[in-house]
Amino acid sequence: MELIGEIKEVIYRNELNSYMIAVLETEEEETTIVGYLPFIDKGDTIKVIGNIVEHPEYGMQFKVETFEKTMPESLDALERYLSSGKLKGIGPATAQKMIKEFGKEVVHILKFEPEKLARIKGITKQKAIEISESFNENWEIFRIVEYLQKYGVGLQSSEKIYKKLGKNTIDLIEENPYLLIDLAPKVDFKQIDQIALKLGLDQESNKRVRSGIKYALKLSNNNGHCCVLYENLLQFTHELLGVSTELIEENLINLKALKEVVIEERQNNEWVYLTNYDQAEKNVAEILITLDNYKNVKEIDNFEKKLKRIEKNSDIELSEKQLEAIRAIQTHNVCIITGGPGTGKTTIIKTVIDLYKQEEKKVVLCAPTGRAAKRMAEATGEESKTLHRLLEIGKTDSDQMQMMNPNIDVAPIDADVVIVDEMSMVDIFLMNYLMQAIYKGTKLVLVGDVNQLPSVGPGNVLKDIISSERITVITLNKIFRQATKSKIIRNSHKVNEGENFLAQEQQLSEELLDDFFFIAEKSQDKILENIISLCNGRLKNYGNYDFINNIQVITPTKKGILGTKELNKKLQETINPASENKKERKWIDTIFREGDRIMQIKNNYDIYWEKREPTLEMGKGVFNGEYGTICAVDENEKRIKIKFDDEKIVWYAFEELEQIEHSYCITVHKAQRK
Repeated sequence: MELIGEIKEVIYRNELNSYMIAVLETEEEETTIVGYLPFIDKGDTIKVIGNIVEHPEYGMQFKVETFEKTMPESLDALERYLSSGKLKGIGPATAQKMIKEFGKEVVHILKFEPEKLARIKGITKQKAIEISESFNENWEIFRIVEYLQKYGVGLQSSEKIYKKLGKNTIDLIEENPYLLIDLAPKVDFKQIDQIALKLGLDQESNKRVRSGIKYALKLSNNNGHCCVLYENLLQFTHELLGVSTELIEENLINLKALKEVVIEERQNNEWVYLTNYDQAEKNVAEILITLDNYKNVKEIDNFEKKLKRIEKNSDIELSEKQLEAIRAIQTHNVCIITGGPGTGKTTIIKTVIDLYKQEEKKVVLCAPTGRAAKRMAEATGEESKTLHRLLEIGKTDSDQMQMMNPNIDVAPIDADVVIVDEMSMVDIFLMNYLMQAIYKGTKLVLVGDVNQLPSVGPGNVLKDIISSERITVITLNKIFRQATKSKIIRNSHKVNEGENFLAQEQQLSEELLDDFFFIAEKSQDKILENIISLCNGRLKNYGNYDFINNIQVITPTKKGILGTKELNKKLQETINPASENKKERKWIDTIFREGDRIMQIKNNYDIYWEKREPTLEMGKGVFNGEYGTICAVDENEKRIKIKFDDEKIVWYAFEELEQIEHSYCITVHKAQRK
């Protein structure tokens, strides 16, 4: 379906990705249109192609798939366009004079005969040329947007590509379509490849082969790997492009010469990196060694005496392994403490904090996610920040190129000791930024369980540092007495050791806590029934387990009857059903209701929050992985109120609801962020 009209009003615009809700006035009626419309503003005349959809809240809307900017037909519309403020040197008064003087011919004059504009009082020949250049540049942008669509580049990415390549965008892409692979990460390589071949690019072109190699490496990076075995890369690229391995090898050598890839030999194998991944790894390794070898300027005098005093005052008897870990922190600048649940990692952190605070030294606590930082703060009674907030990096989720830059500026950390918890979740780029922020002489303590899931991003940082045997590692392997009563902790260690769960008779004989149950069931319907039953009161037979405060459902997948999407709907219906007393708001196909549990799914560094207890506190920033509860839905102000688990109160405008989702059920990887 096609509509042609003038943008009369912009209701909403996302400045990051150009998503827009606007009113389009056609000859027949006004229509609400939604979609990605880069460089479009009030007063523009456009032709849109798409479909009518019914929004559950706003009614009928026109969903834009593609668009084309056209020149206004009527003189009134043309005058509004010229006076919109987007054309340099033209205001409302000048636009009116131009229309009066030239009528519809003004478009031709702006394009091809700008000197005639000097006939209007106040416009010199120089200004006329500037006005023409501004008009033509503005118009060229839309030709580029239209051109990019045939390459499968969505409207969302077009603006970024134009800003990167400028007014020569089309010429540059015609010369090398594979540029788009680097500039628009979500485009289909095979589609770009087909178009390039149709344009006459040789199948064995070096541009094509190099792009195919880098595409293969990026696929591997997206799967969490920093590098690829040389032979595997050759085989994959050969199958992808249908060219000889000799040609691929030749281009690998050229890419190496251009410093776009690095080929490294280790243990009789060759590995291939994209250069920024290799640089990040090298930075981490080199800085870790430098920090560790630096003078031990933060060691504590009379250490053993002060440690015994803290142990006595805290009424804690530290194990030999815990004492070994604390002494290692005293004698080394960099130290890793690893161990499974219940092995005493938190007790070590608390003791280290007490030791250094007693010396009036500053200890900074941090973790890779909001939930991990919150848990660390609760366990220690001290402030803990996410690494992103501490380092002041990654202010927009959309700027992936910034996050992959191994040399961006980070804020130096003012601390005597930096303790990072949940290190298994830290990827190579985040670790690289942390390394660049640590002053020489600062003690760095890395804490984590090497058996947990590795980071979602590239690299397996904690495990690799431990495997290197270059940094002091203390492995905690004793489960403390209070933890041995937990079936969860006992079974987690058995799983790591490749053993079966505790036998039923062993559970009974040792009087273990009722905190672990294994229900063997193959039927999806039966599994669903069990989940609903357990969440809806059945677990209260074993403790004060309230769903909102004490229960989290975790599943491996998003799709299907047991995926997050369906389970969230079922659990919402059960735990927080609709009622006259609960207001709600529908967002696309999700209903957000007062009382709902939600999770923030994007970093938002700019949203304001306040805390009212114990005293009023205000600040900015809510981060990916933070959990909260919807307190109020305000239809008059078109916003909802959320209270997060750390007591932050935040108001979200309705158009910002894309930043949250239900958290009755979450995926395993999302649970990792807890």
